[in-house]
Amino acid sequence: MKIRRASRSDIEQLVKLFEQYRIWYKKEPDAQKARKFLLERMEKSESIVFVAEAEDGQLAGFTQLYPLFSSTRMRRAWLLNDLFVDENERGKGISKLLIEEAKEHCRSTDGYGVTLETGKDNRIGNQLYPKAGFHLNSECNFYEWINT
Repeated sequence: MKIRRASRSDIEQLVKLFEQYRIWYKKEPDAQKARKFLLERMEKSESIVFVAEAEDGQLAGFTQLYPLFSSTRMRRAWLLNDLFVDENERGKGISKLLIEEAKEHCRSTDGYGVTLETGKDNRIGNQLYPKAGFHLNSECNFYEWINT
């Protein structure tokens, strides 16, 4: 399995994975909007997408990182916002490979860390992330305001 940065030529396969990811989160599929969203993020350098590519050229998974900045640390951080592996490819360590690539990208951009959020009921993620070196930050409260 090869982990690499996604390119525009990956968009059709990436859209299929992205749509599976969104459906997992109980969102209505919309391939046209997904394509537009992903292309805009890539073209505007607003996110970094890494893909897991099998020997046959098929994409098995992806992760998407968004840049953040810390004023107190005066450094960049990365938000690991999306991580998904096709259900037929799970159990092969692909998620760990994608996470390791995200961590390496953080190091190579002199970022101070990678942060992520997952649901308390995400049993798989809550087992995976500590094994990948992430620590649950119980010292901070996470607040959000949602524009509805």
